[in-house]
Amino acid sequence: MHYQLCNNSTMKANIILTTLSTILVLSITLDSCKKDSTSEQTNTNTEFIADNSTFSDFMSWPLQAEKNGADPSLGMAHAGNDSTANRKVHFKSGVNPVNGVYPVGSVIVKHTTNKAGTLNELTAMVKRGNNFNPSKGNWEFFMLKPDGSIAQDSTGMSMRGANLMNGMCGSCHAGASAKDFIFSK
Repeated sequence: MHYQLCNNSTMKANIILTTLSTILVLSITLDSCKKDSTSEQTNTNTEFIADNSTFSDFMSWPLQAEKNGADPSLGMAHAGNDSTANRKVHFKSGVNPVNGVYPVGSVIVKHTTNKAGTLNELTAMVKRGNNFNPSKGNWEFFMLKPDGSIAQDSTGMSMRGANLMNGMCGSCHAGASAKDFIFSK
């Protein structure tokens, strides 16, 4: 009888230890899931600040759109907007929107040439995030040099920002607000 009591006591102790171990493992797993969810929420507030290296080798990025000829919607916004214009739009890493919104760090370059293949203009957009330009989807606009580095105006200031070209970039792209301010995809 004493042997049976020991066995019952040992069995009860084992059941209790197993139950407590299971509860501990479940608790850690659930806490881990909660932390992952918090990280995802934190990532929506991240910020990507482009520099000259951001646009390097843009011609090797996936070509997402190509348009030829004058585009009435561009008006005077982009140089060489005439019948000879060729516009190629490259998306870094072929990025796509997620639930209709491009992720922070998305980079798009428009390369416009004329009939002779001479560069007319390089423009870019970067999804900067962190409430940088909330009325325009957190996009930052850029003018680039032929090597992909950020152009400078006559005073030496980088040609970038939410209000580049006196806000003309953002005003025009507002026409594509339903597609996260992107016309070409």
